[in-house]
Amino acid sequence: MDWIKNIPIGQYVSGKSSWLRVIDPRIKLSWILLFLLTPILSNSIWRISTACVLLLITFFSFLPLRIWWRSLVFLFVLCLIIGLLSIVLPASEITSELTIRSPDEIPGALVLSRSWEVFRLGPFNLGGISLGPLIVDRRSAELGIKTSTLIFTVIHSVNLMLITTPPEDLVWAIRWFFAPLTLLGFPLEKLSFQLLLALRFLPLVQEELQNLFRSIGVRAINFRKLGLKTTLGLFISLGERLFSNILLRAEQGADSLMLREGLWFSSDKLRPLIVINSRYLWINLGSILLLLIAIILRCLYGTS
Repeated sequence: MDWIKNIPIGQYVSGKSSWLRVIDPRIKLSWILLFLLTPILSNSIWRISTACVLLLITFFSFLPLRIWWRSLVFLFVLCLIIGLLSIVLPASEITSELTIRSPDEIPGALVLSRSWEVFRLGPFNLGGISLGPLIVDRRSAELGIKTSTLIFTVIHSVNLMLITTPPEDLVWAIRWFFAPLTLLGFPLEKLSFQLLLALRFLPLVQEELQNLFRSIGVRAINFRKLGLKTTLGLFISLGERLFSNILLRAEQGADSLMLREGLWFSSDKLRPLIVINSRYLWINLGSILLLLIAIILRCLYGTS
């Protein structure tokens, strides 16, 4: 299975069927920062709302279904598994019980206590062994929600930007934000060109990883007969081969660049045409307005 073509994770897919493609890349980067930074120190409601908004953007982006549905399902299953593990596993140490007087000793006293237990399942009896009940408290439930939504928001938002934004536009937008650093002597032109090469180099890394997985599948290795130590050594050797192939590709790219006398394009030449096109002005203005509304809502209702 060629999962690089079927699941384009982090790769630009050309096309004209989505309004996400015509938004200014600087505004896209601002939205990505919103999705990455606002979940920090926020409550569970804001994290769930952010994930739901990201899903709505994906569904109503008019992107072809074949581009994002496989990666979305894979990411959703991964976040669900991580969230369930965060809920089931203990979230904190057992607190010591304090010796206090019973409320029954005070006549007419009204005791208000907050129940921290959300869900209880069990006890279980497995093969004659009695296991205790599975208890989910508020802290473990909040930990599962925050962990799963954070992973989903970070990965899917960045992937959605990368599949709709050419690497040249993205590099130009980053160069535009960091333009004041040129006054301090930072070589932004060289760094921008290196970032562009890194974005172009990402599909090669995924291709090498796929070739290693394919080689394991062709050989039909029985890991049960190998044992834990041999299996671990096999995966370590595969990791070494992966890094050696990646470094070999990087060396070949550097040699080809030096043969061209080491010239690089200025980031000003990478300025996208959608920035100077007046037809997309209303889409960009609407995106900026929604961004400001989202920041205000985060300040009002997103604090924990």
